[in-house]
Amino acid sequence: MFWTPTPEVLIQTGALAPLGTSAVDLVQEFAIEDKRFTEFRGVIKAGRKHKLRVSHVVMEYDEQAVLQRSITFGGVTFPVSVPATAHLKWELWRFGYEWDFVAVDRAVVGLVTEIKYNKVLAELGATGFGTEIQDVTAPVPTIGLLVRGYPHKHFSLTAEFTGFKVPGFIGSRINDSVGADSFDAKMFDLDLYGTLNFGSHVGVQGGYRSVTADYTVDDDAGDLKMKGMYFGGLVRF
Repeated sequence: MFWTPTPEVLIQTGALAPLGTSAVDLVQEFAIEDKRFTEFRGVIKAGRKHKLRVSHVVMEYDEQAVLQRSITFGGVTFPVSVPATAHLKWELWRFGYEWDFVAVDRAVVGLVTEIKYNKVLAELGATGFGTEIQDVTAPVPTIGLLVRGYPHKHFSLTAEFTGFKVPGFIGSRINDSVGADSFDAKMFDLDLYGTLNFGSHVGVQGGYRSVTADYTVDDDAGDLKMKGMYFGGLVRF
């Protein structure tokens, strides 16, 4: 799939991050524009009602700008009028299971459970001030529903939503797995798409996807949103 999302990115690292204050709006400060990314998706069917799913996309931006205001990132304050650079890389894996508990000729309703594995790298730097880095790993379990209808035997419409806010007792276990002292995260993923099949083995797909990740891991915090249209092709074996 080829996805062109509109980004919204608030990042902070340092002592103020857990308080949710002084976050740096990378899109506003560095005039980040929409960019196209490639997403790979795979599905393994085990009978009519059970599916294993995986997907992977890397969203990456590199921008330069003369700062219009002073901003604080990590332990460094970058003053107004300083030429600065920003680098953001958000790698998102999805590993999931789908159970289609309703599966009739013209419709499917399924339960979806996933682990969304997020790896976020943000760097902000300027000559004479050094570079501050946020490097965060945030695995988030999610659950949701999928609904698919078939207006025609070769065409389907699908709506899928998954999300979760990590409660404290799960967060404490994730702390241990990622080597953090504190972990708080929530994530929501909405995917609306249509699929047109040309026979049994090939097809095309287009839709709209919105992904939101809000996390605090130790002294790192982020509020990331990507939403926009995508299109692509598919093959079946």
